[in-house]
Amino acid sequence: MKNKFTIGQMAKLHNIPVKTLRYYDEIDLFKPIEVNPDNGYRYYSIEQFKLLDIINYLKMLGIPLSEIKRQTSNRNLDEFIHILHRYKQETEQKINDLQMAKSKMEERINEMESIRQIETIGVPLVKTIKERKILQLKNQISTVYDLELSLRKLNEHVNFLASIFIGKVGLTISDNQLQNDDHLFDYNSIFMILEKVEKTKFVEEMELVCTLPKGKYASIYFRGGHHEAKIYVKKLRKYIEKENYEIKGDFLIRTLIDQFISNNENEYLSEIQVQIE
Repeated sequence: MKNKFTIGQMAKLHNIPVKTLRYYDEIDLFKPIEVNPDNGYRYYSIEQFKLLDIINYLKMLGIPLSEIKRQTSNRNLDEFIHILHRYKQETEQKINDLQMAKSKMEERINEMESIRQIETIGVPLVKTIKERKILQLKNQISTVYDLELSLRKLNEHVNFLASIFIGKVGLTISDNQLQNDDHLFDYNSIFMILEKVEKTKFVEEMELVCTLPKGKYASIYFRGGHHEAKIYVKKLRKYIEKENYEIKGDFLIRTLIDQFISNNENEYLSEIQVQIE
């Protein structure tokens, strides 16, 4: 039939599924110019090609079909420009979100790869660490129950940034608390290290944001988690005393790899740090 195309021909010419054209018909977005009353066959005209091109173009830009339908029905230039502006802004936000996700993945990959290269397990050492920003919630933590409640409270402040993730979260304990073995696990705060992409001006002005200053830190890596930390805290303190260092601030204890990351216990890893001078 000259200048008329079946739904199959239309779908093939425009590289879209037949069911999509049927759906467009159902929602009154793009209807055939003729429907045969005897067999229900749909026919389209060549004059409709441009309209379908516009629909496909706007859909490709991520504009919802409801918005496309309104535009193609009203055909108002001001409204068309407004729609493009609005979804351009949404697209820019999606790009920013994806860039942030990419940066987080890169930081996490680099950290995990560097962790796998650590050979000085159970041996105290001194390293210079650059300034770090953290979100810190000061709260006494004596039990697993306290720990989980503190994690949830911390998460309330960071859920717009990222989910709580192992390796970023740690606990602090003061040197005074460590003097009494019975209270070794009475931690005084929980913290989360902010990644580079999270250090916006807005975030740094948040009430819970603190700074871990640049400087020398005594450190020790060990296999296990917080339950094994007691032995290595003592070992690190003895090293600090032997080398005539002075402790500045609290001990920082982070689990880097545990059973939720690896099934291999030989890969479990935690670190204790404390600033010294």
